[in-house]
Amino acid sequence: MSTPVGTAVERLWGAAVGGDEQAAVEAVLAALDAGLDLEAALLDVVGVVQRRVGLEWAANRLSVAQEHAATAINDRVIAAAVHSRPRPRAVLGRVTVACVDGEWHALPARLLAETLRLRGFTVDYLGAQVPVPHLITHLHRTGPDAVALSGSLAPRLPTAHATITACQAAGVPVIAGGAAFGPDGRYAGLLGADAWAADARAAAERLTAGPLPRPRGVHEVIDDLPHLADQEYTMVTRTAARLVKAVYTGIEERVPAMREYTELQRQYTAEDIAHIVEFLATSLYVGDDALFFDFLTWTAEILSVRGVPAESLRPALDLLAVELRDFPRAHSLLIGALEHLGKPA
Repeated sequence: MSTPVGTAVERLWGAAVGGDEQAAVEAVLAALDAGLDLEAALLDVVGVVQRRVGLEWAANRLSVAQEHAATAINDRVIAAAVHSRPRPRAVLGRVTVACVDGEWHALPARLLAETLRLRGFTVDYLGAQVPVPHLITHLHRTGPDAVALSGSLAPRLPTAHATITACQAAGVPVIAGGAAFGPDGRYAGLLGADAWAADARAAAERLTAGPLPRPRGVHEVIDDLPHLADQEYTMVTRTAARLVKAVYTGIEERVPAMREYTELQRQYTAEDIAHIVEFLATSLYVGDDALFFDFLTWTAEILSVRGVPAESLRPALDLLAVELRDFPRAHSLLIGALEHLGKPA
């Protein structure tokens, strides 16, 4: 027997992927009218559907355009749902909710912001891609009790680290959340966040339980991540464009069929190489090989469902290893990645 939440999820899913905004809004409002709690509607209906959108895109059952359209519809469903009910009186503290600069996946942060409002917080929701200087200016102007920092993309972790440090220097503690910080929040702790939450409900419960401890003082990046003293992350980041160009040229020489690629195929190839370099640099930053290996496993799965053999990653890793042969950590990581790809699934 279908539950009210299950029925709402299926109705919203069908409407969102079908591009029917009105039906999507009606599905959630009907669930609310039938007695579903607003927080549950946001987290257990809209949130669940949005995660499904991401999974279906990864499985190549939704196009990029469909994924974007469904996400936009879900965002408008959130607005319609919260505006359909009276807003609770703000009786708790003030929280700033923001995405890491460069992070455009804003829906998880939006869900958290609305959940915190329902719990009785005053919330400043700043949305996607918030530059650090603008965030700090906002903190000085508003004096919140905490910053909730959202990040889905691992390559934004260095920026997240700078953001966390800057917020703490302004005297405001940070609770971090999102896939970028690792499934168990390992990178949130590594980068000095004052707390981590696995999802919006957990974050709201942590903040509702009591204020985060105030930061004790300013700490340097090198204190958190002493391995950065070898400058490998910095050098890979600074030479990223050259590395992408060198690897692209090398692959073109190794795979003659590439010369027949369309301009769009060439663009996608260059983007894929750039992502590999980005994740390599991020793994060097946090000092965790698993981050790079997990990215390669995910990428291989994405390529496979799109009919591209995972072996196509090997030439790029090989060529990068040659380019970075004088960088011990990077070279070792790339050799390990080649071995990782060779393991059976």
